[in-house]
This record gives sequence, C-alpha cells and structure tokens, in this order.
Amino acid sequence: MAPLRLEHDGPLAIITFDSPPLNLFDRAMVAALHEAIASVASSDARALLVRAEGRAVSAGVDVHVFSALTPETGAQLWRDWFETIHLLEDLKIPTVFAAHALCLTAAFEISLACDLLLAAESSRFGLVEVVVGLTPSMGGPQRLAERAGSARAREIVYTGELYEAATLERWNVVNRVLPDEGFADAARVFALKLANGPTRAHAATKAIIREQIEIGTGGADEITPEVSGALFGTEDLQRAVASFLADGPGKATYAGC
Repeated sequence: MAPLRLEHDGPLAIITFDSPPLNLFDRAMVAALHEAIASVASSDARALLVRAEGRAVSAGVDVHVFSALTPETGAQLWRDWFETIHLLEDLKIPTVFAAHALCLTAAFEISLACDLLLAAESSRFGLVEVVVGLTPSMGGPQRLAERAGSARAREIVYTGELYEAATLERWNVVNRVLPDEGFADAARVFALKLANGPTRAHAATKAIIREQIEIGTGGADEITPEVSGALFGTEDLQRAVASFLADGPGKATYAGC
C-alpha cells in the first residue's frame, strides 16, 4: 500500500500522507512524495495542498533509517532527500501545508518548504532530532530562520521542545491558526481559492520573493520589471482588467493562463 496518495479537486492537487498509525518518514515515504510532486509539476494543477490522515500529521522520521548510516551514507541520504525539498519549492504554483495535529521532524521541515502553513488550534510542532544526537537536515533550521529569525530557529532546534500553533503563528512560522472543528474543509477551501486565482501572477510573486530571499531586495527589484511585465501578455490579466473596468473589482475569474 502506498504511504501517500495524490488526488485532484479541480485545479487543486492534494497530497495526503496516509501511512498509519504515525505517518513515519522513511525512504519509501520520501520516494513516494518525490514522485507525487513531480506528477503535480507536470500536471495542470494550479495549487497544491499537502495534508495528512490519522491522529498525527507525522511522528517524524523512522529512526530505523539512521541505524546503519555512516558519515558518507548519511550525507548522501540528506542529498537525496533535499532533492524532494527543492522539487517542492521549485513548483511555480502556490503550495499550502495543512497540519491538523502533531507534526514532527521531516513533516515539519516539509511544511516549511511550502509557501504557506495552516495549523489547527490543537496542533503541535517540533524538530526533535536532538533526542538522537542529530540536527534537522532537510532544511528546517534555515527555513525557520527565514520565517522567525535565527535566534528562534536555534531555540526550536536546540531545545527539541514541542510548540503550539499559536506560538508559532506569533513567531511568523505558521501563517494561520484555524479551529480544530472543520479544519480539513477550511484548509481545502483556502487552497482552492488560491488554485482559482491568477496562477501566472502567483508564480511571479513566488519568483520575486525567492529572489529577495536568495539575493536580496536589490536582486528582487532587478527582476521585477521583466517578471511582472510578462503578465500583461496573459489572458487572465487582460480579462481581469476588462472585468474591473466593466463591473468593478472582485468579479474576475481566472483560467490560469
């Protein structure tokens, strides 16, 4: 049985971790995730929602993965798993992670590679690799530093503690905390709204923000005229401008082209 599934709800692709009881991450889970993301990249999906079934989003990496690793094979494991993280980040569509419950280690790091992180009120998060003498190695520390600053990133990793969704929202790690009741439906509605939006404009936003993160504001300023200028050749912009002039704001619909 596959440890996850890929579905489509109109323009929204949905990846669901479904490997009971704890959605542990091993080589098979990461390989399945990589394959699913590659499928989304080659599809007509206009947004991606990543979610999970079960009592936990994930209890983290299956520690059996680490038992026979050497420095060389350990480094190769992380190189291989980073390919999946980078494939996710390179998607040109909005990506949303929905955490309904406990979200540890690899799953937390994957959530940080998504554009937006939604969390249920009772969800908790942790990078707990310290319990096995390890540091998070799928990009968690650096992506936490992007969102919350270096001091908070160090605190979360050094302590290995669990953090409530509300705390991480205050620290700009979580985008929105939603009620437990109806969380799955609310997350899907949120992601569908993005999927039905101006897809090419969202891709431009992602490109500009990525340039700012990697190069700085000057680099983002440098690419914005070309990236934004190209949008004037899209059908979505032309139709939205016509709709605005004829009917006012908020009436336009988008086809993603």
